[in-house]
Amino acid sequence: MTQQFIQPAPPVEPIQPTSVRFTDLLRSEWTKFRSLRSAWWALLAMLVLSTAVTLLVCGNGDQLYGELSPAERHTWDPTGVALNSFFLSQLCISVLGILVITSEYATGMIRTSLAAMPRRGRLLAAKMLVFTAVALLAGQVTSFLNFFVGQAMIGRHDGVPNAALGDGGVLEAVFGTGLYVAAIGLLAVAVGTLVRATSGGLAVLVGITLLVPAFGGAFPSWVREAFAYWPSLGGPEVRNVYPTAEYPDAWQNLAGMSVGIAVVLVAAFVLFRRREV
Repeated sequence: MTQQFIQPAPPVEPIQPTSVRFTDLLRSEWTKFRSLRSAWWALLAMLVLSTAVTLLVCGNGDQLYGELSPAERHTWDPTGVALNSFFLSQLCISVLGILVITSEYATGMIRTSLAAMPRRGRLLAAKMLVFTAVALLAGQVTSFLNFFVGQAMIGRHDGVPNAALGDGGVLEAVFGTGLYVAAIGLLAVAVGTLVRATSGGLAVLVGITLLVPAFGGAFPSWVREAFAYWPSLGGPEVRNVYPTAEYPDAWQNLAGMSVGIAVVLVAAFVLFRRREV
């Protein structure tokens, strides 16, 4: 009887981190993002809710304008009125930014991601880049949509001036509002990375954007000086064509806020690389 020998299969070489290109990481993160249904719901809510508030506010534009004194009408800012729904946009993008990272911790997918790419810094950088592209696009689309919808509503009222993109400072205000929303989204990703829990991340973001401004008067004066660069205070002032007396340097405020967010992002990268999953 002839004895047959089965040759053993050759050993499978493990995937080396160096064989995974950064473009592969970007494609992987984009696949994970678009497969997250809650991400699309958050983006849809951002568009719908902010536009609905803009419709309500600007539909009452004749009353808002009528309550102004003759002197105040010279600084009537229909652009700022239309973009006042930024607070809803920042809430929705915050939820999205937190979910981008905490959903992987909740499902355990983060272990699979780190097994495929042990270089944690590259993994988080790819995730941040994908989210940044989405947040920038979503922020600009929402901002421009709110502007056009708001001006259409204001323009329906006789005697109430509305704005056009070609007017001085209008394009900068609309574009700046979209940048602000994207920056808040990046802050949310950083907070989600630090906290690793959706509920905890949301609690931190609510405290930053709502509670601190609400109790701002209780802080010492030297602390209140930092409010010029605080999210939901000095940062979103870029939406106004006419600077306010409290925050006259809106773009400087946004830049300072962005520097603060960059510091939080660096802390998130350092902690993500050092601690256990």
